[in-house]
Amino acid sequence: MPRTSEPAQTDLIRVDDELSDEERLVRNTVQKFAADRVMPHIADWFEAGILPRELLPELGKLGLLGMHLTGYDCAGMGAVAYGVACRELEAADSGLRSMVSVQGSLAMFPIWRYGSDEQKDEWLPRMAAGEAAGCFGLTEPDHGSDPSSMKTHAKRNGADWVLSGTKMWITNGSIADIAVVWAQTEQGIRGLLVPRGSRGFTARNIHKKLSLRASITSELHFDEVRLPASAVLPGVTGLKGPLSCLSEARFGIVWGVTGAARSCFEAAAEYARTREQFGQKIGGFQLTQRKLAWMLADLQRAQLLALHLGRLKEAGTITPEQVSLGKMSNVRSAIDIARQARTVLGANGVTLEYPVIRHANNLESVLTYEGTEDIHTLALGQAITGISAYR
Repeated sequence: MPRTSEPAQTDLIRVDDELSDEERLVRNTVQKFAADRVMPHIADWFEAGILPRELLPELGKLGLLGMHLTGYDCAGMGAVAYGVACRELEAADSGLRSMVSVQGSLAMFPIWRYGSDEQKDEWLPRMAAGEAAGCFGLTEPDHGSDPSSMKTHAKRNGADWVLSGTKMWITNGSIADIAVVWAQTEQGIRGLLVPRGSRGFTARNIHKKLSLRASITSELHFDEVRLPASAVLPGVTGLKGPLSCLSEARFGIVWGVTGAARSCFEAAAEYARTREQFGQKIGGFQLTQRKLAWMLADLQRAQLLALHLGRLKEAGTITPEQVSLGKMSNVRSAIDIARQARTVLGANGVTLEYPVIRHANNLESVLTYEGTEDIHTLALGQAITGISAYR
């Protein structure tokens, strides 16, 4: 008779042994939060297309919002600790990790890096606590991968700015108390802080999604929204501003998708140990073992890459091309693992009783947002050849 092994080895080469005590504490804390607060409900939230706004202050109490920033009641933790948190959040659902990374890396980070003292004092402590939600307005209906061609514009009118345009696929858009919006101006692309309730600012949720359903995704419309001069982020002009924010968020994805992949692998391994066909557990068939072995190999490689990039980020030597490599490679590995896991589960793999199809669907969005796989491929191609293929 085939010998039955212990529960699935998801860290065979002991990657987590390289974590510090503080980083392990983050891992354990987020795992417990996800298990207690999210996992009992996530399938229902996914099916209903919701993610409760009430989670934000709970995440804030754990110090997870803007946790890699310093000051202003932010936790000031290292890049790997932030990455570990993203991994455990996305092991629950990509929508949960998106809520946290948009809040911290796309909304809080530009205020923290480029904002005035008054902007930082007004928004960052409230956002760190989850009392105020933020969103990031860059992508437009006609301009996704090419933000330099955005049509949203802001013009001076006396001492004020007048903002007009539309932003699309905005996570947290309709629940945000403050939107960080990037617009064309006479000086170049600038970031503006647009509070909820500003006259002419409307947010409409996007429905009928089959991916990232447990996430609020919105279209933002600005119809001559009048803003004071103090609304502009004074510390940056040009695409450097939004692209630096995206690099922060992409780093979280590098880690996050390993959590989704791990969840799929664990579900497949457990199913293989219990499901019987032809008079034996399917985990005893060579084809199933081959699938599981390659899934584990891909997962461990992705985890090692995430850890290495995290240490580079902490050393202050990470480059955008390295983040592109991590995002491109790890998302593709996670999708491959999710699809293989689905085949192990057979027909059960397409139900929400198991996490696999939910993760697989979510990862299709992760493959696209914050730089498509094609765009990151071209970024790496330029790094290799010195030749830009964009224009």
